Parts: sequence; structure tokens; C-alpha cells
Amino acid sequence: FLYAIVEYKAKVREAEEAGKPKPRITNYLGSCFLKIATHLSYKPNFVNYMFKDDMVCDGIENCVQYINNFNPEKSSNPFAYFTQIIHYAFLRRIQKEKKQLEIKTKIIEKSGYSEVFSDDGMMAGSESDYNTIKDNINYRYNG
Repeated sequence: FLYAIVEYKAKVREAEEAGKPKPRITNYLGSCFLKIATHLSYKPNFVNYMFKDDMVCDGIENCVQYINNFNPEKSSNPFAYFTQIIHYAFLRRIQKEKKQLEIKTKIIEKSGYSEVFSDDGMMAGSESDYNTIKDNINYRYNG
């Protein structure tokens, strides 16, 4: 993994000297980023999120974005470097999703529950679902 990054950085340096655009990241490096992100998403503190795919994609995107910042002279452990990048990408995604959930909740609260949730009689148990959601929202903002 370290050798592949050093090799890629050398190609980037050559391209910059020749005035060419940066070369694409190799499939091997991409698969390494994917494996790190996927396996990190199995950690207990990330496993139950519904938006795990978005978290993994954000982590890979950040790895690609910051690959040139890795300095093999300072550290010979790129795994730790990119794991940290992915970890913080996961935390940023969780924060974004929490903000979106708060916005949705405020919209529901301001517009009134009856306008957002209508009981067509088509769904069995919709009244209890409605009350559960309403209670959760009230608890969050009043409790």
C-alpha cells in the first residue's frame, strides 16, 4: 500500500513537471480505500446508521482528495492516515444527517402534525405510528 502511494506521488510529480493533469488513482489504491472505508463502517459506533453507503462514499472521496497530503517521509503507515481521514468523514456525514433530521422535525412541528400525516385508513396501525412519531418529536423538544 505504501509502495503504491509512493509510486502514484512520483507520477503526480512527473505530470506536474511536464505540465500535464494529475494521473488517475490506480485501481489498487481505490480498492484499498474502499476496503478501509467499508470495514471501518462495521465498527460498533457506525454499524446501525441507515446512511452507511453515503458515509463510505464520503470517506473514499476524502481519501482521493487528500492523497497528495500524505508524506511517506514522515510516516510509513498510510493505513492509519487514511483510516483517520475516513473516520472524520463518517463523523461529518453523521452531523449532516442529524441536521437534516432536525430540519425535517421542525418543518413537521411548524406545519402541524395533521397536515403532514393523513390517515387514509389504508395503513393498518397508522394511528399508533402517528402517535409514536408525535410523542418522539414532543419528547425531543419539550423533554
